[in-house]
Amino acid sequence: MTPTTPDHGITAPLDERVTGALVGAAVGDALGGPVEGYSPEQILERHGGRVHGVVGPWNGDAWRTARPVAPYHKGDGHVTDDTLMTHALVRVYGTVRDHLDAYAVAEHLVPDLITNPRWIPELEAEALPLQRIFLAEKWLVARIHYGHVDPREAGTGNIVNCGAAMYMAPVGLVNAANPEAAYAEALDVAGAHQSSYGREAAGVFAAAVAAACVPGAGPESVVAACLALAKDGTREAIEAVCDVAVRHSEFESALAPLRAAVAPYDTVGPDYRAPSLGARRPSRLHAIEELPVALGMLLVSGGDFRHAVLGAVNYGRDCDSIATMAGALAGALGSPVPEDWAKAVAEASRLDLWAPAATLTGVAREVFARDVRRRRAHEEAFAALGGAGCSG
Repeated sequence: MTPTTPDHGITAPLDERVTGALVGAAVGDALGGPVEGYSPEQILERHGGRVHGVVGPWNGDAWRTARPVAPYHKGDGHVTDDTLMTHALVRVYGTVRDHLDAYAVAEHLVPDLITNPRWIPELEAEALPLQRIFLAEKWLVARIHYGHVDPREAGTGNIVNCGAAMYMAPVGLVNAANPEAAYAEALDVAGAHQSSYGREAAGVFAAAVAAACVPGAGPESVVAACLALAKDGTREAIEAVCDVAVRHSEFESALAPLRAAVAPYDTVGPDYRAPSLGARRPSRLHAIEELPVALGMLLVSGGDFRHAVLGAVNYGRDCDSIATMAGALAGALGSPVPEDWAKAVAEASRLDLWAPAATLTGVAREVFARDVRRRRAHEEAFAALGGAGCSG
């Protein structure tokens, strides 16, 4: 498969960047869902080749009872909890219409998860989002709603995984073209959900999305922005994976080398469904697997959406989240999301994939205008103190 490198010299407007990122994330999520948890070799055998689009459940019509996936209908274009959480965070932004923090999670996101029934594609039913999200996300409800823990500290004690990072694209988009601000805001928001390298990954992924919105940005500049902000094992894992990724221009040849590069930092171990004893525990030496690999696939693909997402999907393991991140980044760079994929996912999932993007674009513009006013007020106050232009 030969990637088509997008022309990053053409500056896509904000609404197209936001739409590309959010629709792209949902499409990546839906394509990766049915092969999540398996190896590239298992995927190859099951599908008689690589996955090149929307596919059905791993166990076919037996998905309702087949373990370990039952009772979720993964496949056939159904999004997973990555998209459900992303859209929930967009709804919070639509309500608050300003920057978010851990208290916004407590006051708005948690009630949304436990109060309002919504269509859950994998359950093929109306249900509370709480009834679908993974245990690491249920932690938000247990700690904040039932435990009354300080929202800024609620993430402490949760398993350290990609749970917070997977839905941080909206933070990057609200802070479009400002990676530093996106990083700081995401760390605050994610404090309610994660600690250690899980929280760090949330900040770095948001920064990556913001960096992808910079006019003229490309995969290399996105990775550079991540490396400038990332700390500890997260930074080392991104650097190690991306150093390998630049040697490849096809995802097939990159699958094994990218896994080998991230393995020393990943705590889950070689068998994704049988995590090691030390898996998902806090550490300054480790990193989640999903973000470095998503960035690696972005480099391998040259920023091409289709190539980046298919590379992420065929990587296996936690590939719905890897493809969610890769799709968000390629979409934010301006690489078009294939219309047939987006249409198929929207129809199968019974979701309007474009409405959240319209909401978030409006919020991003409002927040930017408010930030400008706040900055000018600070400049005036600082100048009145004699701080501006004073030599002594």
